Amino acid sequence: MERLQNVDMREFTSFKAGGKAREMVILESVEELREIMGEIHRLKKKYIVLGNGSNTLIKDSGFDGIVVKLGEAFNKVTVEGERLICGTGALMSVVAKVALAADLTGFEFASGIPGSIGGAIFMNAGAYGGEMKDIVESVTLVKNDGSETISINAADLDLSYRHSILEDTRDVAVTVTLKLKKGNHEEIAGRMAELTKRRNEKQPVQYPSAGSFFKRPAGYFAGKLIQDAGLKGATVGGAQVSDLHSGFIINKGGATATDIIDLMHLVQNTVYDKFGVRLEPEVRIIGDER
Repeated sequence: MERLQNVDMREFTSFKAGGKAREMVILESVEELREIMGEIHRLKKKYIVLGNGSNTLIKDSGFDGIVVKLGEAFNKVTVEGERLICGTGALMSVVAKVALAADLTGFEFASGIPGSIGGAIFMNAGAYGGEMKDIVESVTLVKNDGSETISINAADLDLSYRHSILEDTRDVAVTVTLKLKKGNHEEIAGRMAELTKRRNEKQPVQYPSAGSFFKRPAGYFAGKLIQDAGLKGATVGGAQVSDLHSGFIINKGGATATDIIDLMHLVQNTVYDKFGVRLEPEVRIIGDER
Protein backbone atom coordinates (compact mmCIF):
# COMPACT_ATOMS: atom_id res chain seq x y z
CA MET A 1 0.00 0.00 0.00
CA GLU A 2 1.29 3.43 -0.96
CA ARG A 3 -0.09 6.52 0.78
CA LEU A 4 0.40 9.91 -0.87
CA GLN A 5 -0.43 13.31 0.60
CA ASN A 6 -1.57 16.54 -1.06
CA VAL A 7 -1.87 14.91 -4.49
CA ASP A 8 -2.18 17.04 -7.64
CA MET A 9 -5.18 15.46 -9.35
CA ARG A 10 -4.32 17.03 -12.70
CA GLU A 11 -1.86 14.16 -13.03
CA PHE A 12 -4.54 11.52 -12.46
CA THR A 13 -7.48 12.79 -14.52
CA SER A 14 -7.86 13.02 -18.29
CA PHE A 15 -9.00 16.66 -18.18
CA LYS A 16 -5.53 17.61 -16.83
CA ALA A 17 -7.24 20.18 -14.63
CA GLY A 18 -8.38 20.55 -11.05
CA GLY A 19 -7.14 20.78 -7.52
CA LYS A 20 -5.44 18.55 -4.97
CA ALA A 21 -6.66 15.62 -2.91
CA ARG A 22 -5.66 15.45 0.72
CA GLU A 23 -4.67 11.79 0.42
CA MET A 24 -4.42 9.02 -2.15
CA VAL A 25 -3.93 5.35 -1.39
CA ILE A 26 -2.66 3.01 -4.11
CA LEU A 27 -3.53 -0.59 -3.30
CA GLU A 28 -2.01 -3.83 -4.55
CA SER A 29 -4.29 -6.51 -3.10
CA VAL A 30 -7.87 -7.19 -2.07
CA GLU A 31 -6.66 -7.47 1.51
CA GLU A 32 -5.23 -3.94 1.38
CA LEU A 33 -8.47 -2.68 -0.14
CA ARG A 34 -10.53 -4.27 2.61
CA GLU A 35 -8.20 -2.76 5.20
CA ILE A 36 -8.48 0.77 3.81
CA MET A 37 -12.25 0.55 3.30
CA GLY A 38 -12.58 -0.58 6.91
CA GLU A 39 -10.49 2.39 8.03
CA ILE A 40 -12.55 4.81 5.93
CA HIS A 41 -15.79 3.39 7.34
CA ARG A 42 -14.56 3.38 10.92
CA LEU A 43 -13.25 6.96 10.80
CA LYS A 44 -16.13 8.19 8.62
CA LYS A 45 -13.77 9.67 6.05
CA LYS A 46 -14.85 11.00 2.67
CA TYR A 47 -13.59 8.96 -0.27
CA ILE A 48 -13.83 8.37 -3.98
CA VAL A 49 -12.64 5.39 -5.99
CA LEU A 50 -10.66 6.50 -9.04
CA GLY A 51 -9.97 4.37 -12.10
CA ASN A 52 -8.13 5.92 -15.01
CA GLY A 53 -9.65 9.32 -14.23
CA SER A 54 -11.22 9.62 -17.67
CA ASN A 55 -14.66 10.62 -16.38
CA THR A 56 -13.80 12.61 -13.27
CA LEU A 57 -13.09 16.28 -12.57
CA ILE A 58 -11.76 17.45 -9.20
CA LYS A 59 -12.73 21.02 -8.34
CA ASP A 60 -9.96 23.60 -8.03
CA SER A 61 -10.74 23.83 -4.31
CA GLY A 62 -9.61 20.21 -4.02
CA PHE A 63 -10.96 17.15 -2.26
CA ASP A 64 -10.52 16.88 1.50
CA GLY A 65 -10.78 13.11 1.54
CA ILE A 66 -9.14 9.91 0.38
CA VAL A 67 -8.78 8.91 -3.26
CA VAL A 68 -8.78 5.10 -3.44
CA LYS A 69 -6.85 3.87 -6.47
CA LEU A 70 -6.25 0.26 -7.44
CA GLY A 71 -2.65 -0.50 -8.38
CA GLU A 72 -1.03 -2.71 -11.02
CA ALA A 73 -2.05 -5.90 -9.22
CA PHE A 74 -5.62 -5.18 -10.40
CA ASN A 75 -4.66 -4.89 -14.09
CA LYS A 76 -4.63 -8.60 -14.94
CA VAL A 77 -6.89 -9.99 -17.69
CA THR A 78 -7.23 -13.75 -18.23
CA VAL A 79 -9.14 -15.84 -20.75
CA GLU A 80 -11.36 -18.73 -19.64
CA GLY A 81 -13.10 -20.14 -22.70
CA GLU A 82 -15.48 -17.44 -23.91
CA ARG A 83 -15.06 -15.40 -20.73
CA LEU A 84 -12.61 -12.67 -19.81
CA ILE A 85 -11.78 -12.29 -16.12
CA CYS A 86 -10.66 -8.68 -15.76
CA GLY A 87 -9.10 -6.88 -12.84
CA THR A 88 -10.96 -3.59 -12.57
CA GLY A 89 -7.77 -1.57 -12.97
CA ALA A 90 -7.26 -2.94 -16.49
CA LEU A 91 -7.61 -0.38 -19.26
CA MET A 92 -10.37 -0.95 -21.80
CA SER A 93 -7.75 -0.87 -24.57
CA VAL A 94 -5.89 -3.75 -22.90
CA VAL A 95 -9.08 -5.79 -22.50
CA ALA A 96 -9.79 -5.20 -26.20
CA LYS A 97 -6.35 -6.54 -27.16
CA VAL A 98 -6.86 -9.67 -25.06
CA ALA A 99 -10.31 -10.23 -26.59
CA LEU A 100 -8.88 -9.86 -30.10
CA ALA A 101 -5.98 -12.21 -29.39
CA ALA A 102 -8.47 -14.82 -28.13
CA ASP A 103 -10.80 -14.28 -31.14
CA LEU A 104 -13.62 -13.21 -28.83
CA THR A 105 -16.29 -10.88 -30.16
CA GLY A 106 -18.66 -8.58 -28.28
CA PHE A 107 -16.20 -6.08 -26.87
CA GLU A 108 -15.58 -4.15 -30.08
CA PHE A 109 -17.91 -1.27 -29.15
CA ALA A 110 -15.84 -0.61 -26.03
CA SER A 111 -12.39 -1.04 -27.53
CA GLY A 112 -11.76 2.69 -27.89
CA ILE A 113 -13.34 3.91 -24.66
CA PRO A 114 -10.63 5.57 -22.58
CA GLY A 115 -10.62 4.42 -18.99
CA SER A 116 -10.57 1.31 -16.86
CA ILE A 117 -12.94 -1.64 -16.86
CA GLY A 118 -13.90 -0.72 -13.29
CA GLY A 119 -14.92 2.78 -14.32
CA ALA A 120 -16.84 1.33 -17.26
CA ILE A 121 -18.82 -0.92 -14.92
CA PHE A 122 -19.39 1.89 -12.41
CA MET A 123 -21.16 4.01 -15.04
CA ASN A 124 -22.27 1.28 -17.47
CA ALA A 125 -20.18 2.86 -20.22
CA GLY A 126 -21.32 2.51 -23.79
CA ALA A 127 -20.54 3.50 -27.36
CA TYR A 128 -21.65 2.74 -30.91
CA GLY A 129 -24.82 0.93 -29.86
CA GLY A 130 -23.30 -1.26 -27.14
CA GLU A 131 -23.17 -1.02 -23.35
CA MET A 132 -21.28 -2.90 -20.67
CA LYS A 133 -24.54 -4.44 -19.46
CA ASP A 134 -24.65 -6.39 -22.74
CA ILE A 135 -21.51 -8.38 -21.87
CA VAL A 136 -21.08 -8.35 -18.07
CA GLU A 137 -21.79 -11.66 -16.40
CA SER A 138 -20.71 -11.00 -12.81
CA VAL A 139 -18.63 -8.74 -10.59
CA THR A 140 -16.58 -9.45 -7.48
CA LEU A 141 -16.59 -6.54 -5.08
CA VAL A 142 -15.42 -5.41 -1.67
CA LYS A 143 -18.19 -4.03 0.55
CA ASN A 144 -17.90 -0.34 1.34
CA ASP A 145 -17.07 -1.07 4.99
CA GLY A 146 -14.39 -3.61 4.06
CA SER A 147 -16.28 -6.37 5.87
CA GLU A 148 -16.38 -8.91 3.04
CA THR A 149 -15.69 -9.73 -0.58
CA ILE A 150 -18.68 -11.01 -2.53
CA SER A 151 -19.66 -11.88 -6.10
CA ILE A 152 -22.88 -10.62 -7.64
CA ASN A 153 -24.53 -11.35 -10.97
CA ALA A 154 -25.05 -8.71 -13.63
CA ALA A 155 -28.80 -8.74 -12.93
CA ASP A 156 -28.08 -7.39 -9.43
CA LEU A 157 -25.91 -4.51 -10.68
CA ASP A 158 -28.91 -2.40 -11.75
CA LEU A 159 -27.12 -1.48 -14.96
CA SER A 160 -28.97 1.26 -16.81
CA TYR A 161 -28.04 4.33 -18.83
CA ARG A 162 -24.73 5.56 -17.33
CA HIS A 163 -25.58 4.03 -13.97
CA SER A 164 -24.87 1.00 -11.80
CA ILE A 165 -25.78 0.08 -8.24
CA LEU A 166 -22.15 0.77 -7.28
CA GLU A 167 -22.92 4.50 -7.44
CA ASP A 168 -25.45 3.96 -4.66
CA THR A 169 -23.78 1.29 -2.51
CA ARG A 170 -20.23 2.64 -3.00
CA ASP A 171 -18.91 -0.90 -2.89
CA VAL A 172 -15.66 -1.35 -4.86
CA ALA A 173 -15.49 -3.75 -7.81
CA VAL A 174 -12.23 -5.72 -8.00
CA THR A 175 -12.87 -8.19 -10.85
CA VAL A 176 -15.36 -8.27 -13.71
CA THR A 177 -16.31 -11.36 -15.72
CA LEU A 178 -17.28 -10.62 -19.32
CA LYS A 179 -19.19 -13.18 -21.39
CA LEU A 180 -18.20 -12.90 -25.04
CA LYS A 181 -18.47 -15.22 -28.06
CA LYS A 182 -16.03 -16.87 -30.41
CA GLY A 183 -15.63 -14.86 -33.57
CA ASN A 184 -13.51 -14.32 -36.65
CA HIS A 185 -10.17 -12.66 -35.90
CA GLU A 186 -10.10 -10.51 -39.05
CA GLU A 187 -13.69 -9.36 -38.57
CA ILE A 188 -13.07 -8.41 -34.93
CA ALA A 189 -9.89 -6.54 -35.85
CA GLY A 190 -11.65 -4.80 -38.73
CA ARG A 191 -14.53 -3.63 -36.54
CA MET A 192 -12.15 -2.31 -33.87
CA ALA A 193 -10.13 -0.46 -36.52
CA GLU A 194 -13.28 0.99 -38.05
CA LEU A 195 -14.54 2.31 -34.70
CA THR A 196 -11.09 3.72 -33.84
CA LYS A 197 -11.06 5.56 -37.19
CA ARG A 198 -14.54 6.97 -36.57
CA ARG A 199 -13.57 8.07 -33.07
CA ASN A 200 -10.38 9.78 -34.26
CA GLU A 201 -12.18 11.56 -37.10
CA LYS A 202 -15.21 12.76 -35.14
CA GLN A 203 -13.90 13.34 -31.64
CA PRO A 204 -11.26 15.81 -30.36
CA VAL A 205 -8.91 13.09 -29.15
CA GLN A 206 -5.86 15.36 -29.34
CA TYR A 207 -7.09 17.51 -26.43
CA PRO A 208 -7.60 16.62 -22.76
CA SER A 209 -11.28 15.93 -22.07
CA ALA A 210 -13.57 13.49 -20.30
CA GLY A 211 -15.24 12.22 -23.46
CA SER A 212 -18.92 13.05 -23.92
CA PHE A 213 -19.54 15.59 -21.19
CA PHE A 214 -23.34 15.36 -20.95
CA LYS A 215 -25.75 12.48 -20.67
CA ARG A 216 -28.09 11.94 -23.61
CA PRO A 217 -31.46 13.54 -22.74
CA ALA A 218 -34.52 11.48 -23.63
CA GLY A 219 -35.47 12.09 -27.25
CA TYR A 220 -32.45 14.27 -28.04
CA PHE A 221 -28.71 14.21 -28.63
CA ALA A 222 -26.74 16.50 -26.32
CA GLY A 223 -24.20 17.45 -28.99
CA LYS A 224 -26.88 18.52 -31.48
CA LEU A 225 -28.71 20.59 -28.87
CA ILE A 226 -25.46 22.35 -27.97
CA GLN A 227 -24.60 22.95 -31.63
CA ASP A 228 -28.12 24.19 -32.42
CA ALA A 229 -27.84 26.58 -29.47
CA GLY A 230 -24.88 28.19 -31.23
CA LEU A 231 -22.34 27.04 -28.68
CA LYS A 232 -19.89 25.12 -30.87
CA GLY A 233 -16.47 26.62 -30.11
CA ALA A 234 -17.72 28.59 -27.08
CA THR A 235 -14.98 29.19 -24.52
CA VAL A 236 -14.54 30.07 -20.87
CA GLY A 237 -10.88 30.58 -20.02
CA GLY A 238 -8.99 27.57 -21.32
CA ALA A 239 -12.12 25.40 -21.66
CA GLN A 240 -13.91 25.08 -24.98
CA VAL A 241 -16.93 23.36 -26.49
CA SER A 242 -15.13 21.37 -29.16
CA ASP A 243 -15.29 22.64 -32.75
CA LEU A 244 -15.21 19.02 -33.86
CA HIS A 245 -17.92 17.53 -31.62
CA SER A 246 -20.19 19.80 -29.58
CA GLY A 247 -20.82 17.07 -27.01
CA PHE A 248 -17.22 17.44 -25.81
CA ILE A 249 -15.79 20.07 -23.50
CA ILE A 250 -12.03 20.16 -23.95
CA ASN A 251 -9.04 21.67 -22.19
CA LYS A 252 -7.72 23.82 -25.02
CA GLY A 253 -4.76 24.81 -22.88
CA GLY A 254 -4.38 25.81 -19.24
CA ALA A 255 -8.04 25.30 -18.36
CA THR A 256 -8.92 25.21 -14.68
CA ALA A 257 -11.67 23.03 -13.28
CA THR A 258 -13.58 26.26 -12.65
CA ASP A 259 -13.33 27.16 -16.36
CA ILE A 260 -14.77 23.75 -17.26
CA ILE A 261 -17.58 23.97 -14.70
CA ASP A 262 -18.46 27.55 -15.70
CA LEU A 263 -18.62 26.47 -19.36
CA MET A 264 -20.81 23.53 -18.34
CA HIS A 265 -23.23 25.95 -16.65
CA LEU A 266 -23.22 28.24 -19.69
CA VAL A 267 -24.12 25.29 -21.92
CA GLN A 268 -26.80 24.02 -19.54
CA ASN A 269 -28.46 27.41 -19.14
CA THR A 270 -28.35 28.28 -22.84
CA VAL A 271 -29.77 24.92 -23.96
CA TYR A 272 -32.51 25.12 -21.35
CA ASP A 273 -33.42 28.69 -22.33
CA LYS A 274 -33.59 27.79 -26.04
CA PHE A 275 -35.08 24.29 -25.96
CA GLY A 276 -36.39 23.64 -22.43
CA VAL A 277 -34.09 20.63 -22.05
CA ARG A 278 -31.92 20.18 -18.96
CA LEU A 279 -28.52 18.65 -19.70
CA GLU A 280 -26.96 16.60 -16.93
CA PRO A 281 -23.22 15.98 -16.78
CA GLU A 282 -21.98 12.48 -17.40
CA VAL A 283 -18.69 13.51 -15.80
CA ARG A 284 -18.28 13.06 -12.04
CA ILE A 285 -17.52 16.46 -10.48
CA ILE A 286 -15.85 15.95 -7.11
CA GLY A 287 -14.68 18.42 -4.53
CA ASP A 288 -15.26 20.69 -1.63
CA GLU A 289 -17.85 23.46 -1.80
CA ARG A 290 -15.82 26.60 -1.50
